[in-house]
Amino acid sequence: MSGTLNKVMLIGHTGDDVKMHYFEGGNSLGRFPLATNETYTNKQTNERVTNTEWHNVVVRNKAAEICEKYLKKGDLVYIEGRLKTRKWQDDKGMDRYSTEVHCSDFTFLSPKGDSNNNASNNTSQSAQKPQPTTAQNNNQVSEEGDDLPF
Repeated sequence: MSGTLNKVMLIGHTGDDVKMHYFEGGNSLGRFPLATNETYTNKQTNERVTNTEWHNVVVRNKAAEICEKYLKKGDLVYIEGRLKTRKWQDDKGMDRYSTEVHCSDFTFLSPKGDSNNNASNNTSQSAQKPQPTTAQNNNQVSEEGDDLPF
């Protein structure tokens, strides 16, 4: 196979609300941190250890607006996308790099009203239903196709 693959699938908790940036022409960009955890038991001390990895997620246009509307700090979300590394210069002129997950698909996993917001925000959000993403639709199709006898 001569092709390459750049694909990321993450399930984690949002570290902050979605920060939106709007551009001329109606395009928009949303950014938020996502935390994933790895938990294991240290064999020497028999102590439970949790390592948290932080990911910078970037969502564009309509998907960004949906994430801004429904994702809150602490929510559990499935993110699918690709890695992209940006190069930029800091105030001192030094080259800096940041790796981002450019989201192409997402699914909200937190039950409604389960975010870390106050009750008034939760009740107003519970009346609104997010549209299912393509990941939800793809999962439904693939589950039906799994009944093959071979």
